[in-house]
Amino acid sequence: MRFAFTDNQIAFRDAVRDLLANECPPEVVRAAWPDGTDDHGARKGEGARADTARVAKVWSDLADMGVLGIAVDEDRGGLGLAELDWVLLAEETGYAALPHPFVETACVVAPLLSAVGDPHGVLDELVDGRRRAGVVPLTSSLVAWGDDVTYLVDLEHHPAAGEEWVARRITGGVAMGDDSEHRRHLADAMDAGRHMVALGAWEAGDGLGSAGDAERAFDRGALGVAAQLVGLGRRMLDLTVEYVAERRQFGTPVGAQQAVKHHLAEVAMQLRFAAPAVYGAAWSMATGAPTAGRDVSMAKALASDAARLAVRQTLQCHGAIGYTVEYDLHLYLKRAEALSRAWGDAAWHRRRVAVALGI
Repeated sequence: MRFAFTDNQIAFRDAVRDLLANECPPEVVRAAWPDGTDDHGARKGEGARADTARVAKVWSDLADMGVLGIAVDEDRGGLGLAELDWVLLAEETGYAALPHPFVETACVVAPLLSAVGDPHGVLDELVDGRRRAGVVPLTSSLVAWGDDVTYLVDLEHHPAAGEEWVARRITGGVAMGDDSEHRRHLADAMDAGRHMVALGAWEAGDGLGSAGDAERAFDRGALGVAAQLVGLGRRMLDLTVEYVAERRQFGTPVGAQQAVKHHLAEVAMQLRFAAPAVYGAAWSMATGAPTAGRDVSMAKALASDAARLAVRQTLQCHGAIGYTVEYDLHLYLKRAEALSRAWGDAAWHRRRVAVALGI
């Protein structure tokens, strides 16, 4: 049995990695942050910013490469590939902190609509990049990139009430705007590049597919975010290794200190534990394994823990400069903190694993 990605999967990942390295450097990520000050007078988007046109160009470039339709059936204009084919791409979008709803659009909503027959006729626009989709998972009232989303899906599950998974399009009566919900979800709102928007009163349309379709859509979202967290952890570790090799104290690189080495070795170890779990969950989903939901939750819990450890340890190794908004590290720190809680935090997914194991 071969436990490795194929040459084609690696080549596709490398092509996306090169594109994002060229078109989505830190100054493009920061350009997606709102300019000016927040309600408290803080300038969270300070630092080198690219022209905002470059932010939109990254999305159109991914569409041109076919990435946005990777999980859409071929007869509907996509590439018809499975989770094992796009999990590495999701990881690379995390490494780059892509300022667009890649997981929501390409990994969740597009394949869901492809599976249920595209009832609203928007699939072509999602695949070619003219539309961006959003998802409100697990009764959340916050929408990532809410000011840029034109197709919104609600994914809910209420096991205590005996309800199955349900996916519905949010149709009418949608009031989007700032409210106290932002302040109650600081971890989500701290990454201003995700443009979190709170929903007011809203109405839902008919269900999209069966309960199985809805659960699979949720698992795709959790898997995609888990892969992004692994990529973010890698990026924070790479930035920190480079920094501690250059930063000198008393004539010696700070990276030569044993305590610094231990911090970074711990991060590397946790990421190496999390990544195979993410890839294994992708395999489970791609092959229709009965344990797919459990495996996705295990992967999301491990990836969230590893990314949050990377946040703490890389910030510690950087010292005071890591707290400054002008320094690139904070772009990845804040994205990791936000995504570790998105699509269910580690505790939520551990409970799901426990239920699946009957404990």
